[in-house]
Order: sequence, then C-alpha cells, then structure tokens
Amino acid sequence: MEFHHISVLLRECMEGLDIKPEGVYVDGTMGGGGHSLEIAKRLTTGRLIGVDQDWNAHAAAKERLKEHLDKVTFVHDNFGNIGRILDELGIDRIDGMLLDIGVSSHQLDEAERGFSYQQDAPLDMRMDATKPFSAYDVVNTYSEEELNRIIFTYGEERWAKRIAQFIVAARADKPITRTGELVEIIKKAVPKGARKDGPHPAKRTFQAIRIEVNAELDVLQRAIDDAAARLKPGGRLCIITFHSLEDRIVKEAFRKQENPCICPPQFPVCVCGRKPTGKVITRKPIVPSAEELEYNHRARSAKLRILEGVSTD
Repeated sequence: MEFHHISVLLRECMEGLDIKPEGVYVDGTMGGGGHSLEIAKRLTTGRLIGVDQDWNAHAAAKERLKEHLDKVTFVHDNFGNIGRILDELGIDRIDGMLLDIGVSSHQLDEAERGFSYQQDAPLDMRMDATKPFSAYDVVNTYSEEELNRIIFTYGEERWAKRIAQFIVAARADKPITRTGELVEIIKKAVPKGARKDGPHPAKRTFQAIRIEVNAELDVLQRAIDDAAARLKPGGRLCIITFHSLEDRIVKEAFRKQENPCICPPQFPVCVCGRKPTGKVITRKPIVPSAEELEYNHRARSAKLRILEGVSTD
C-alpha cells in the first residue's frame, strides 16, 4: 500500500501557515503526509497534530514522517471534531491548521474503496471504513426526491432529476451494488448530446454521493467555526478546496469570521456585540502556478483561502 500523491499548493500552504518553529499546528487531512512532512521539517520544539479518518493514510504518513515522529501526534478522527480533539489533547490554542478538502488521489486509485467512476468496485465511498453507512445505502435506500436533491445540490448536476429516476427504476429489479453498474445507469440517464463535451457523465453524481456519505459539507462548516475559535492571534487557517460548492462555503464562513455582526443593515452602529474572530488574508483564492499545473494534474481546480486569527479581547 503506497500513497502516490503530490501535495497541492505545497509552497503556498507553507507560506500561508507562516510556521513558527515552536508552534502547534494541525494537519486535519493528513493523507499520505506530504503537507505534514513540510510542516514537521519547520518545527523545533513545536508540535504537529496529524488527523485523518483513513487508517491507510496513517500508515503511509507514519512512514513518510519517520524522521520526525517525536514532533507528531497522530489522531484517527474526522477533522470536523477538531474542538474535541484539541480538548482531549489538552491544547487550548493553535498556531495554525491546514485542510485539503475532498477525496485523496490514493483513495481514487484504490479501486476497492469505490470512489472512482473509472474503476468497477463495490459501492462504498467511505473515507472512514469503520463507519457502517456507505454509498450503497444512499443509492439503494434514498427516495427519488432525496437522490435528486443531493445530486443537484452537491454535484451541481443539471441532469439530477433524470439520474435519480433512472437509479430508482434500475434498483427496482435488483440492488445496485457496484460502481460500474451505477456508471452505466448514469450514462443512460444523461442524453447522448450532453455526454459529448465536459467531464465524465458520472463525475458530478459520484461527487455528490461521496459528499453525502461522508457528510463533508457539514463537517467543513463545523471545522471552520471550531478551528477559527482556537486560533491564536496571528495563527493561520489554510483551506484547499477543489470545487465551487466547497469554495463558496469557505469564502462565506471566512467572511462571517471577519464580520460576525447580525445587526440589521439600517442600524447606525453595531449593538449585537459580536466580535471578529478572524481576518481574511486572501481576498481572492490562491490558485496553482502554471509550473505546478504542468506536473500535478490534480491541482487544476484547487483554490487556497487563508484566515488569520485575531484577538477577541
């Protein structure tokens, strides 16, 4: 088992975190440890908390970080639980946190995980394989209306309604158990003319089901709020996203951290008393350089946004 993965926006993330050698940092999506390794290299007396819900990621990261294990605490958990994780470790405030959102290259390459629409495998898509709820449950138990909702909302798929109809019709004969079966159903649902251009016809639907299985958007929102609340003044929260839905969530959440006021716009002064917990560093997202895009195809849709903690006193 190897993680063949090139860390996206690596230099930009390290610059964005502005790492202090004695600081405490969290890599909430450790994966194979690429970003984690670069953070650990920059620490002396500091600490890195490496979080991932995938046990395969832990095995790969421990191997990659073997020369820095004295600086790292590994946590098998979801980054959405960052508040509880820090509490259990006795850590009040952190100097920075990094999140690389979405499915990893390794998870896509590992066919049996069921993330890829390009390889036939059991319908799974669980980032944490210890959890019982999988893509099989979404595809075979959700109503047509529920399927339409998640495919349209999470996949931003214009043919969501037809795809939901075709899924429900197909499973009436027998359960849909494999990714290959689902891909063929989606191909039948999407009109031939619409399949000529653009991404693979199953891409958006697979994305939507994966997000639903892992509750990714709820987790992301919670993690931003909790991580921002734990940043030291000057600490940095760096988040890489890969599609517009996630990026909008990050952009809006950062805006609320900077301007949490809920007073009506017509009020001349703020009376709600809510104070900013962060300052947005990236008014526009940082995107990969032309050089990175030449050797790292996965980086093509990546966007990095950065929030800096401020004093709430």
